[in-house]
Amino acid sequence: MNRRRIGVYVHIPFCQHKCSYCDFYSVVSLDAMDRFVEALCHEIRLRSEYASEVEVATMFWGGGTPSLLDPDQFERIVGQLDETFRFSSDLEWTIEANPGTVALDKLRAYRRSGVNRISFGVQSFDDGELRFLERIHSARDAQRAVELARSAGFDNINVDIMYALPGQRTETHRANIERACALQPEHISAYSLVYEPNTPLYHRMRRGEILPLADEQEAELYMLTAELLERHGYRQYEVSNFAQPGRECRHNLLYWHRGEYLGFGPSAHSHWRNVRWSNIRSVHRYVEAVMNGTFPIAMSEQLSIEEQRNETVFLGLRADGVELSVVERLYGCSIAGAVADLIERWKQEGLATCDGTKLRLTARGYAVCDGLTVELLDVLERSCEVRQVL
Repeated sequence: MNRRRIGVYVHIPFCQHKCSYCDFYSVVSLDAMDRFVEALCHEIRLRSEYASEVEVATMFWGGGTPSLLDPDQFERIVGQLDETFRFSSDLEWTIEANPGTVALDKLRAYRRSGVNRISFGVQSFDDGELRFLERIHSARDAQRAVELARSAGFDNINVDIMYALPGQRTETHRANIERACALQPEHISAYSLVYEPNTPLYHRMRRGEILPLADEQEAELYMLTAELLERHGYRQYEVSNFAQPGRECRHNLLYWHRGEYLGFGPSAHSHWRNVRWSNIRSVHRYVEAVMNGTFPIAMSEQLSIEEQRNETVFLGLRADGVELSVVERLYGCSIAGAVADLIERWKQEGLATCDGTKLRLTARGYAVCDGLTVELLDVLERSCEVRQVL
C-alpha cells in the first residue's frame, strides 16, 4: 500500500517566561502540564482514523518550550504517537529548545527516543540584547547548549538569530552571525524583529518607549545576513532560513510546498485534503473539548481552487522556487508574453533566477517577496483571463 507522506506538528504551550515580542500561544503556569499531556494524547487518538493511509515523514515539536516537558511527559506523548502513526524510515524529527532549559541527560534522552534535529532559540549572542528580548539564557548558555547537543549525538542543529532590534548596530549583528557560524550548526534561521499586535513589546513601541529600526537599516541588516551566511556556506532556501547543502528543514519545506500535516495541541494548525483548520487557543478550553471527545477546532476552511493555486505561487516564491510547468497547469496559460517579460525583468534586476524550468528568488528578491508575489499573481490572472477568452 502506497501511503501519503505527511507532517505532524505538536504544540507544547508552556514557557518559564513569556518573552515580550512573542505572539505564539503559550502560558507561564506549569500547573496544567500533566492534564495537558493527557489531553494531547487523547487528541492524537481522536485522529487515528487518518493514520491508516499515511506515514509521517517529518515531525516538529514547537511551542512554547517543549524542552520543559519532564521525561515521563515526553515519553507518554512519544508512546501515543508511535502507537497511532506509522513513521517513515527517514523521519526528520525536530524539537525546539530554549538554551536555558537543556542538560546533557535530557538531550541524550531525546536522541534515544528518535529526535534527530534540534532547534535552539538563541536569538542573540549579545547579553544586552538577550536582556532586552527577555530571554532566560545568556550568550554562554547558548554556546554551551549547542556543545551539549553535539555531545549527545545531534548532527543536525538549528540556531535562531533575531535582528533589527531597536538601536541595533551593524557590528553587533555581524558578531551575532559570526558567533553562530563558529558553532557550525547545519541550519540557521534569521528573523527580523516583528512588533506583533497585543504583545508587550508592541505596546511599548506604541507608547514611544522604544523606536523601531528604520526600514533602510533593517534592509541593510537583512542583506548583510544573507551575504555573511552565504560566505560561510549556508544556502538561502526560504526568506528567513539558511542551510548547509542537504540540511534544509524538510518540515519547513512541507509547509511551503503545500504538503499535508496534522497539528496537535492548542493553537496548532493542520492542512488535510485542501482543508485548513486551527485548534482552540486556550489550554483549558482545549483540554475540556478533547476530554469530552470532541475535536478542539476553532476555525476551519475549505480552500478554493483559486486559493490553492495562488498559495502555490506565494509559498513557492517565499521558499525554494516554483516550477513553471506547475504554474502553467494551475493557471492554464503558457509562460510567455507578459509572464515571460516579467520574469526576464526580475532576472535583469537581480531579483530572481530562472533556468527555464524553475523560478527562484535571489536574496534581493526575498527582501521584497510580498510585492513580487502580488505582481506575478496579477500578471498570471490577466494571462489566465485572456486564455479563457481565446
